[in-house]
Amino acid sequence: MKAGGWSIVEFMIAVALGLLVTLLASGLFFASGSNYRNHSETMWLIDGGRYALQIMAQSIRQSAGVNWDGDDAPFELNAETSAAIEGRDAASIGKASDGISVPLVAVANGSDVLALRFSGSGGGANGDGSSLNCAGFGVAAPADANARGWSIFYVAADAAGDAELRCKYRGAAGWGADAIVRGVDSFQVLYGLDTDTPVDGLPNTYLNATAVRGLDDALALVGATPDELARDFNRKTHWKRVCSVKLALLLHGDSNSRADTVRTRFDLFGAAYSETHGEDQGVLVVEGNFPPSQRYRARKVFSMTVALRNRSG
Repeated sequence: MKAGGWSIVEFMIAVALGLLVTLLASGLFFASGSNYRNHSETMWLIDGGRYALQIMAQSIRQSAGVNWDGDDAPFELNAETSAAIEGRDAASIGKASDGISVPLVAVANGSDVLALRFSGSGGGANGDGSSLNCAGFGVAAPADANARGWSIFYVAADAAGDAELRCKYRGAAGWGADAIVRGVDSFQVLYGLDTDTPVDGLPNTYLNATAVRGLDDALALVGATPDELARDFNRKTHWKRVCSVKLALLLHGDSNSRADTVRTRFDLFGAAYSETHGEDQGVLVVEGNFPPSQRYRARKVFSMTVALRNRSG
């Protein structure tokens, strides 16, 4: 009886087919793992982006409020009180510096700074808990306009060098700042100005902080002393004409989790704005400009327009 078995040719074909099946299975496994990581990081981006917008929107609306709880006329109604909203383009700030008075070199594609002032409520160090800053701490009713609370949003690098959106505030022990969301590629702000006379509470144009400051630089101020000039500036500043704010935030995941190699461009305020405002750093982010180690991460733009409840002045 003849012994059965595989010839060397049959054996080599079987091995080749086995290796091919293993290779295909491995490819499917790695693709599935990559898709899972990308989906997981995208969900994290959605949670973080929505949370950041929610915190900023709440602070913007709060800055426009008028505190009627005191016996005296509210500070917000005094024309000589400083504006409740202000910003800087392509800048960062320090954690311990006073407000936004000391700008630092920008990070994350020229991300902006948004500063908001508001009156707290109640007495004591933290008030009655009904008025909170961006970090969630209570703010008491101020003794004067300069003692109002702060909620400042800016981008800085964390200990690992990754950019994060921070909330800066002034507490009883001094200035502090906490991270809101990490993985920031760009944070941009536009301000809706009511340019009508008399004002009607509706924005006629949206400008970045540099353009608003340019309008203020052209003001003809009247006063014989620095204090008089400052009071006249507060009466005339265009920051008090801000009646809405556009926010845009581009976030990225922790690793290259995408399977595609498409190099996307992100227009944070739309392509039309990017093309006509090339000087506004950070409103256009091109993925191909990132180093290969960051180029194919999960990315998502979050945007919102927030209308102030009353005019900021």
